[in-house]
Amino acid sequence: MWRVQNADDHAAFAQLVARWEQPIQRLCARMTGDLHRAEDLAQEAFSRVFSRRRDYQPAAKFSTWLWRIAINLCHDELRRRQRRPEHPLEAEGDDGVEGAAVQFPGHGLSPAEVVEKLEQAEIVRRALLQLPETYREVVVLRHYEGLKFHEIAEVLGIPEGTVKSRMFEALDRLGGILKRLGAAPEQHR
Repeated sequence: MWRVQNADDHAAFAQLVARWEQPIQRLCARMTGDLHRAEDLAQEAFSRVFSRRRDYQPAAKFSTWLWRIAINLCHDELRRRQRRPEHPLEAEGDDGVEGAAVQFPGHGLSPAEVVEKLEQAEIVRRALLQLPETYREVVVLRHYEGLKFHEIAEVLGIPEGTVKSRMFEALDRLGGILKRLGAAPEQHR
């Protein structure tokens, strides 16, 4: 990022994009539930990184700055949807969200097992989209992107304890949603 910021090095910027494009697209897809819009949001995130390269503080981690930009774009997108909902002309899934299904490799799984895993992933995805944004973002950053609690706290600009309490509440709410959807694991006595 130093080369991008101080020398307008386009090759260095291309390396940053190559390294971070997929994680940012995944984050945006999980936050918005729309793969196509996630691609646009990721592109916008990198556009903002480049246009605001002079604002970057080298003492901070680049990844924290990038995650924050992407999260903010997702929040803006979700607010825009609430103000002006869109209704696509093509067919949609049961939940009204264009397919953001997770693909599973078929490593030794039978076709029936692959279908079952895909169905489970779709139920979890739908449940995740029902969480309020503040809870969804901590779940996505922790469980899907693998950030540690202190890293999530840096990205969101909140105390680590708040991240942990939001995670606890998010998982509790997610469990309730999954139970309503009939996907919660059975409790053994």
